[in-house]
Amino acid sequence: MKINIQNKKKNKRIIKILSVSFWLFIWFVLSSIINMEIILPSPYKVVITLLELSIKKDFWISILLSSSRIIIGFLLALIVGIIMAIISCNLWVFETIIDVPMKLIKVTPIASFVILALLWVKGKNLSVLISFLMVMPIIYTNVKEGIKTTDAKLLEMARMFKIKKINIINKIYIPSIMPHLSSAITVGLGFCWKSGIAAEVIGIPKKSIGFNLYEAKINLMTKEVMAWTVVIIIISIFFEKVVFFIVERWRIKWINT
Repeated sequence: MKINIQNKKKNKRIIKILSVSFWLFIWFVLSSIINMEIILPSPYKVVITLLELSIKKDFWISILLSSSRIIIGFLLALIVGIIMAIISCNLWVFETIIDVPMKLIKVTPIASFVILALLWVKGKNLSVLISFLMVMPIIYTNVKEGIKTTDAKLLEMARMFKIKKINIINKIYIPSIMPHLSSAITVGLGFCWKSGIAAEVIGIPKKSIGFNLYEAKINLMTKEVMAWTVVIIIISIFFEKVVFFIVERWRIKWINT
C-alpha cells in the first residue's frame, strides 16, 4: 500500500515537471515565431532579466514591503472572518445583517474597490485593505459553513453527557471547521496576492512589486513585466505552501491531543 502511494506521488511529480516543460517549450516556440521581445520575450531572456533584477537592493526591498502588506491583510481577514463567522452562527440577526455586505464584496470588481479605497487610505496601505476585503468573505463563508455542518448527533451526545464547552469546541467544532478553513486559506491566498498586487499597480506605492510592474509596463519593458510576474507567482506559491503546511501540522497536532 505504501509503495503504491509513493509511486502515485512520484508519478504526479513527473507529470507536473513534464507539464511545466511542455508549456515552457510552447512559450519558447511562440517567442521564436513572433521574434519580437516587446511582444513576447523568450523564457531565457525573462530568466536573465530576473537574475539581473535580483542583484539589486530595491528588488528585495520591493518584495519585502509588498509581501508584508499583503500578509497583514490576509492575517486580518483570517482573524476577522473567523470571529464574524462565530458570531453569525450564534446571532441570526447579525448573520442576516452581515450577509448583505459579504455578498456585495464578492460580486464587486477589484478595480472598483481599489478606486474607492484610494479616497480613504494612502497608496502604500491600499494593498492591505484590498487583500483584507477580498479574503475576509471567503474565510467567513467557509468557517460559517464548517460550524453549521458540525455533526448534530455528536453535539447532542456531548450535551447529554454534560461535556465541558471547551472540550466540545476542541473535539467537535474545530475538527469540523478545519477542512473548510484549509480550503478557504488555499483559495484566499491566491485572491490575496492577485488583489494586493492589482491594488499596488493602481495605487503605485514606491518600492513595491506593483510599482515596478507599472514602471515596466509604461516603459514597454516586457521582459521586466514578465520577470516580476514570475516573482509574484513564486512568492504566492511559496506562501501558500508555508501556510498550508502550518495549518496541516496544527490540525494533526490538535487531533492527536
